[in-house]
Amino acid sequence: MTHSDPLPTVPSRSLRMVYMTTAPIALRSLCAGQLAFYRHQGYEVIAIANPGEDLDVVASLEGVRTMAVPMQREIRPLADVVSLWRLCRLFRRLRPEIVTTATAKASLLGLLAARLSGVPARIYQLWGLRLETTHGLKRRILKIAEWITVACAHRVICVSDSLRREYIACHCAPLEKTVVLLNGSSNGVDASRFTQTSAVKSAAENLRAQWQIAGADPVIGFVGRFVHDKGIVNLIDAFDEVLKSRPDAWLLLVGDYESGDPVPDAYVHRIATHPRIIRTGFIRDLAPYYGVMSVLALPTYREGFPNVVLEAGAAELPVVAFRATGAVDAVQDNVTGALVEIGDSHGLASALLRYLNDEERRRCHGQAARQRVLRDFSREQIWEALDSQFREVLAQAK
Repeated sequence: MTHSDPLPTVPSRSLRMVYMTTAPIALRSLCAGQLAFYRHQGYEVIAIANPGEDLDVVASLEGVRTMAVPMQREIRPLADVVSLWRLCRLFRRLRPEIVTTATAKASLLGLLAARLSGVPARIYQLWGLRLETTHGLKRRILKIAEWITVACAHRVICVSDSLRREYIACHCAPLEKTVVLLNGSSNGVDASRFTQTSAVKSAAENLRAQWQIAGADPVIGFVGRFVHDKGIVNLIDAFDEVLKSRPDAWLLLVGDYESGDPVPDAYVHRIATHPRIIRTGFIRDLAPYYGVMSVLALPTYREGFPNVVLEAGAAELPVVAFRATGAVDAVQDNVTGALVEIGDSHGLASALLRYLNDEERRRCHGQAARQRVLRDFSREQIWEALDSQFREVLAQAK
């Protein structure tokens, strides 16, 4: 366990909040701006995650204290007990009024430690449900982990209506303990980051030139982790079908592989050798990459609320997604994009082709997507709603 420097003495009126995720990249990217907002609201914020350079970046960008506690993403009993012990010691020293957590392992360990340490307000932010696509023993273990997490939390904030329904249907939590704020999402989106300005369009044109994509060639995009649950297999099969009608099409894959829930080797090979598939690796500034795309594909099997849909919408891109948990809240069928049945590669190809072949439909749905983002998913709205939840739970605990 490490931290940047000793904790300062703070005024007694400040509320001390611990905000935990398993990976520091989640604090940096999925909570961008949020921790600084809480600081300005009068909280003393301490962000906790696994060690990593992203934790130092969070401290600098958000102006909050950060502390590193090693946590395993997968179930590792001995390592998990050590992490729990460290967190209990830490919370008893910090004496926070509020502990709020997101991501599975940080929530299990963080909220259990918070309960054992007598933290007055404990909030679980449910960003997704890993067990939804698992089976057998692993599913049962994950469900038990959720039961423990929920038992330790005063409130479960679900990031979408469909996630809340699925969570309750899986008997993970009682209805009265769960809530969805506003229109959902964990952090909203800063639409200005993805606005297609002249500078962004120029950068997108440079990328097209770099990849030798002709100006009129359509590009299907994907942004996210390369894992089986993200539907990479279905996307590659659908793209091959698209090429039969549109041999000028390209597939742009932005992201990288992860060892958990791996993509089959045969598809890894197809991606690496396909002459019309471009793989970029991890990219931080996505705006020009959205500018290259004609439509975004999100054939995910499960989500909480996919932030990538909001980013694409801010860039005026329609999205074709599977009719999966979370995705059904983010994509309005036939308004801001299209929904097809989970696992239907042929349906995915057909929906993508409708956008590639109909420029007016693509433009209309892309504009509707941006309007919805601006209207319903500003970051400040969501931050204020979360702040209200924190204060309400704390008031009820006193």
